[in-house]
Amino acid sequence: MARMPSAERRRQLTEAAIRAMTRDGVPNTTTRSIAAEAGVSLSVFHYCFESKEALLESVIEAITEHYIAVVRQALRPRGTLRETIRAGFQAYWDHVCTRPGEHMLTYELTQYALRRPGLGHLARRQYEMYSATFRELIEELRAATGFAPRVPVEQLARYLAAMTDGLTLNFLVLGDAAAAADLLDTITDHVVGLVDEGPGAGTAGAEGVGAARCL
Repeated sequence: MARMPSAERRRQLTEAAIRAMTRDGVPNTTTRSIAAEAGVSLSVFHYCFESKEALLESVIEAITEHYIAVVRQALRPRGTLRETIRAGFQAYWDHVCTRPGEHMLTYELTQYALRRPGLGHLARRQYEMYSATFRELIEELRAATGFAPRVPVEQLARYLAAMTDGLTLNFLVLGDAAAAADLLDTITDHVVGLVDEGPGAGTAGAEGVGAARCL
Protein backbone atom coordinates (compact mmCIF):
# COMPACT_ATOMS: atom_id res chain seq x y z
CA MET A 1 0.00 0.00 0.00
CA ALA A 2 1.40 3.42 -0.96
CA ARG A 3 2.22 5.69 1.94
CA MET A 4 -0.05 8.69 2.22
CA PRO A 5 0.21 11.81 4.42
CA SER A 6 -1.97 11.40 7.51
CA ALA A 7 -4.17 14.41 6.66
CA GLU A 8 -4.88 12.98 3.21
CA ARG A 9 -5.56 9.56 4.70
CA ARG A 10 -8.02 11.11 7.14
CA ARG A 11 -9.83 12.77 4.25
CA GLN A 12 -9.92 9.45 2.40
CA LEU A 13 -11.43 7.68 5.40
CA THR A 14 -13.88 10.52 6.05
CA GLU A 15 -15.18 10.42 2.48
CA ALA A 16 -15.42 6.62 2.71
CA ALA A 17 -17.43 7.01 5.93
CA ILE A 18 -19.81 9.45 4.24
CA ARG A 19 -20.42 6.96 1.42
CA ALA A 20 -20.91 4.04 3.80
CA MET A 21 -23.16 5.94 6.20
CA THR A 22 -25.26 7.37 3.38
CA ARG A 23 -25.75 3.86 2.01
CA ASP A 24 -26.10 1.83 5.22
CA GLY A 25 -27.09 4.32 7.91
CA VAL A 26 -25.00 5.56 10.83
CA PRO A 27 -25.82 2.75 13.34
CA ASN A 28 -25.01 0.06 10.76
CA THR A 29 -21.69 1.55 9.74
CA THR A 30 -18.70 0.17 11.65
CA THR A 31 -15.06 1.14 11.69
CA ARG A 32 -14.35 -2.12 9.88
CA SER A 33 -16.84 -1.35 7.11
CA ILE A 34 -15.40 2.15 6.71
CA ALA A 35 -11.89 0.76 6.41
CA ALA A 36 -13.14 -1.70 3.80
CA GLU A 37 -14.90 1.10 1.91
CA ALA A 38 -11.65 3.06 1.87
CA GLY A 39 -9.60 0.00 0.91
CA VAL A 40 -7.32 0.21 3.94
CA SER A 41 -6.64 -1.98 6.95
CA LEU A 42 -8.46 -1.47 10.23
CA SER A 43 -5.15 -0.51 11.83
CA VAL A 44 -4.90 2.44 9.42
CA PHE A 45 -8.32 3.64 10.55
CA HIS A 46 -7.33 3.53 14.21
CA TYR A 47 -4.07 5.31 13.42
CA CYS A 48 -6.01 8.19 11.84
CA PHE A 49 -8.96 8.34 14.24
CA GLU A 50 -8.71 7.60 17.92
CA SER A 51 -12.46 6.99 18.18
CA LYS A 52 -15.69 6.83 16.19
CA GLU A 53 -16.59 10.13 17.85
CA ALA A 54 -13.58 11.79 16.18
CA LEU A 55 -14.65 10.29 12.86
CA LEU A 56 -18.22 11.58 13.20
CA GLU A 57 -16.97 15.10 13.84
CA SER A 58 -14.77 14.84 10.76
CA VAL A 59 -17.77 13.63 8.72
CA ILE A 60 -19.92 16.55 9.87
CA GLU A 61 -17.18 19.03 8.97
CA ALA A 62 -16.58 17.42 5.56
CA ILE A 63 -20.24 17.44 4.53
CA THR A 64 -20.50 21.11 5.49
CA GLU A 65 -17.36 21.87 3.48
CA HIS A 66 -18.84 20.08 0.44
CA TYR A 67 -21.72 22.47 0.00
CA ILE A 68 -20.09 25.59 1.39
CA ALA A 69 -17.43 25.36 -1.31
CA VAL A 70 -20.04 25.62 -4.07
CA VAL A 71 -21.98 28.36 -2.26
CA ARG A 72 -18.82 30.42 -1.76
CA GLN A 73 -18.00 30.11 -5.45
CA ALA A 74 -21.51 31.25 -6.42
CA LEU A 75 -21.51 34.27 -4.11
CA ARG A 76 -19.68 36.58 -6.49
CA PRO A 77 -21.21 40.05 -6.95
CA ARG A 78 -23.90 40.06 -9.66
CA GLY A 79 -26.29 42.62 -11.15
CA THR A 80 -28.09 43.20 -7.86
CA LEU A 81 -27.63 42.11 -4.29
CA ARG A 82 -30.76 40.00 -4.62
CA GLU A 83 -29.28 38.13 -7.59
CA THR A 84 -26.08 37.56 -5.64
CA ILE A 85 -27.88 36.17 -2.60
CA ARG A 86 -30.24 34.12 -4.76
CA ALA A 87 -27.26 32.60 -6.57
CA GLY A 88 -25.83 31.46 -3.25
CA PHE A 89 -29.10 29.80 -2.29
CA GLN A 90 -29.31 28.22 -5.73
CA ALA A 91 -25.83 26.72 -5.40
CA TYR A 92 -26.77 25.22 -2.05
CA TRP A 93 -30.04 23.91 -3.42
CA ASP A 94 -28.37 22.32 -6.44
CA HIS A 95 -26.15 20.47 -3.99
CA VAL A 96 -29.20 19.23 -2.05
CA CYS A 97 -30.83 18.08 -5.28
CA THR A 98 -27.80 16.21 -6.58
CA ARG A 99 -26.73 14.72 -3.25
CA PRO A 100 -29.88 14.24 -1.17
CA GLY A 101 -28.51 11.18 0.61
CA GLU A 102 -25.62 13.19 1.97
CA HIS A 103 -27.97 15.82 3.36
CA MET A 104 -30.23 13.15 4.81
CA LEU A 105 -27.16 11.81 6.58
CA THR A 106 -26.69 15.12 8.39
CA TYR A 107 -30.05 14.70 10.13
CA GLU A 108 -29.28 11.10 10.98
CA LEU A 109 -25.97 12.18 12.49
CA THR A 110 -27.80 14.73 14.63
CA GLN A 111 -30.25 12.16 15.99
CA TYR A 112 -27.53 9.57 16.46
CA ALA A 113 -25.48 11.99 18.55
CA LEU A 114 -28.44 13.22 20.61
CA ARG A 115 -29.57 9.69 21.47
CA ARG A 116 -26.19 8.46 22.71
CA PRO A 117 -24.80 9.48 26.10
CA GLY A 118 -21.68 11.56 25.77
CA LEU A 119 -22.19 12.48 22.11
CA GLY A 120 -24.67 15.32 22.47
CA HIS A 121 -21.87 17.85 22.06
CA LEU A 122 -21.40 16.62 18.47
CA ALA A 123 -24.94 17.68 17.57
CA ARG A 124 -24.37 21.05 19.22
CA ARG A 125 -21.07 21.41 17.40
CA GLN A 126 -22.82 20.55 14.13
CA TYR A 127 -25.41 23.31 14.46
CA GLU A 128 -22.91 25.81 15.81
CA MET A 129 -20.83 25.08 12.71
CA TYR A 130 -23.81 25.84 10.46
CA SER A 131 -24.24 29.28 12.05
CA ALA A 132 -20.51 29.98 12.02
CA THR A 133 -20.34 29.07 8.34
CA PHE A 134 -23.16 31.44 7.43
CA ARG A 135 -21.49 34.13 9.51
CA GLU A 136 -18.30 33.72 7.47
CA LEU A 137 -20.24 33.91 4.20
CA ILE A 138 -22.08 37.02 5.34
CA GLU A 139 -18.82 38.73 6.25
CA GLU A 140 -17.22 37.75 2.94
CA LEU A 141 -20.21 39.05 0.97
CA ARG A 142 -20.33 42.23 3.03
CA ALA A 143 -16.67 42.87 2.26
CA ALA A 144 -17.30 42.31 -1.45
CA THR A 145 -20.49 44.38 -1.80
CA GLY A 146 -20.51 46.81 1.10
CA PHE A 147 -24.05 45.93 2.23
CA ALA A 148 -25.03 46.71 5.82
CA PRO A 149 -27.12 44.22 7.82
CA ARG A 150 -30.06 45.74 9.68
CA VAL A 151 -29.80 43.01 12.32
CA PRO A 152 -26.71 41.66 14.11
CA VAL A 153 -24.63 39.39 11.85
CA GLU A 154 -24.84 36.57 14.41
CA GLN A 155 -28.65 36.79 14.40
CA LEU A 156 -28.77 36.81 10.59
CA ALA A 157 -26.42 33.82 10.43
CA ARG A 158 -28.57 31.80 12.82
CA TYR A 159 -31.68 32.72 10.86
CA LEU A 160 -30.12 31.52 7.59
CA ALA A 161 -28.92 28.31 9.21
CA ALA A 162 -32.38 27.58 10.62
CA MET A 163 -34.19 28.41 7.37
CA THR A 164 -31.96 26.30 5.12
CA ASP A 165 -32.00 23.45 7.61
CA GLY A 166 -35.79 23.43 7.77
CA LEU A 167 -36.21 23.82 4.03
CA THR A 168 -33.85 20.94 3.34
CA LEU A 169 -35.61 18.58 5.73
CA ASN A 170 -38.99 19.61 4.34
CA PHE A 171 -37.87 18.73 0.82
CA LEU A 172 -36.29 15.42 1.89
CA VAL A 173 -39.58 14.40 3.50
CA LEU A 174 -42.09 15.76 0.97
CA GLY A 175 -40.04 15.80 -2.23
CA ASP A 176 -41.84 18.91 -3.48
CA ALA A 177 -39.27 20.76 -5.60
CA ALA A 178 -41.75 23.38 -6.82
CA ALA A 179 -42.69 24.39 -3.29
CA ALA A 180 -39.01 24.54 -2.37
CA ALA A 181 -38.38 26.88 -5.31
CA ASP A 182 -41.05 29.28 -4.08
CA LEU A 183 -39.62 29.20 -0.56
CA LEU A 184 -36.11 29.95 -1.83
CA ASP A 185 -37.44 33.08 -3.51
CA THR A 186 -39.31 34.06 -0.36
CA ILE A 187 -36.25 33.55 1.84
CA THR A 188 -34.12 35.55 -0.59
CA ASP A 189 -36.59 38.45 -0.52
CA HIS A 190 -36.67 38.35 3.26
CA VAL A 191 -32.88 38.39 3.54
CA VAL A 192 -32.64 41.30 1.10
CA GLY A 193 -35.11 43.14 3.31
CA LEU A 194 -32.81 42.65 6.28
CA VAL A 195 -29.87 44.48 4.70
CA ASP A 196 -29.11 47.85 3.12
CA GLU A 197 -27.32 47.58 -0.20
CA GLY A 198 -23.88 49.11 -0.42
CA PRO A 199 -22.34 50.94 -3.40
CA GLY A 200 -20.72 47.75 -4.67
CA ALA A 201 -23.71 45.46 -4.24
CA GLY A 202 -24.26 44.94 -7.96
CA THR A 203 -22.29 44.90 -11.18
CA ALA A 204 -23.85 45.92 -14.46
CA GLY A 205 -24.48 43.19 -16.96
CA ALA A 206 -24.17 40.30 -14.50
CA GLU A 207 -26.20 37.25 -15.32
CA GLY A 208 -29.42 36.47 -13.46
CA VAL A 209 -30.28 33.34 -11.54
CA GLY A 210 -32.91 30.81 -12.56
CA ALA A 211 -35.55 29.26 -10.35
CA ALA A 212 -34.66 26.45 -7.99
CA ARG A 213 -34.93 23.00 -9.47
CA CYS A 214 -34.09 19.38 -8.80
CA LEU A 215 -32.88 17.58 -11.90
